[in-house]
Amino acid sequence: MRQDLRPYWVKKCYLNFRHWYAEYFLRPECASLGPYHTIMKPWYVNISGNNISIGRCFTAIAEPGQRVEIGVWGRDEGKGRVSIGDCVLMSPGSRISASDEVIIGNGVMMANGSYVTDSDWHTIYDRTVRDERVTPVTIGDNVWLGDNSTVLKGVTIGENSVVAARAVVTRDVPANVVVAGNPAKVVKELDPARGFVTRMDYFRDPAELERFFDAINREVLAGNSLWRWLWSVVYPASRG
Repeated sequence: MRQDLRPYWVKKCYLNFRHWYAEYFLRPECASLGPYHTIMKPWYVNISGNNISIGRCFTAIAEPGQRVEIGVWGRDEGKGRVSIGDCVLMSPGSRISASDEVIIGNGVMMANGSYVTDSDWHTIYDRTVRDERVTPVTIGDNVWLGDNSTVLKGVTIGENSVVAARAVVTRDVPANVVVAGNPAKVVKELDPARGFVTRMDYFRDPAELERFFDAINREVLAGNSLWRWLWSVVYPASRG
């Protein structure tokens, strides 16, 4: 990882601007957005539709070519919802699309390109209409969705389970297992007696966590020069 050459106050200004952007542009798109969110490059996060609720300590990591997207396209005006629990992570390119209801539990991790949807969005033979059946999706607490995995309509995934990279989940997944393949099948049993360290544990005291990282930034960036940083922006090869 390249050294961060920004002076502490420059990075602090950037983090404050990033937080302001999320509060100003993204919060109004939500029915609720909990405190202590970390939304990296929030200008590449798309939130659209009704009834989108997001819990505390939400983390989204967006990139120009891999936007984070949360959308509700209900059957009627004001219908459909997405409920995202506390301490959820959405990585670059991850998406949630709801026709009726998608529920994401606490501490869920969505890896790069993972996708959750509760609808096929049109029927097979008449591709101008949506299936009349309501097929909600529920992702349990502490579930990990691997890179480019897909969770399709009507699925419930039990707590602590892992969906392997590129797996396609078409039926319910029990708690405490690993599933892989297309269609996804159980390939490993997890032992809940060993216990899990979760994102809920990591964010147990979010205010203290913020103070900790602020102190680290202050210490690590203390010696950085404004002019040295500006020169590295204008002439990147100077980083060495």
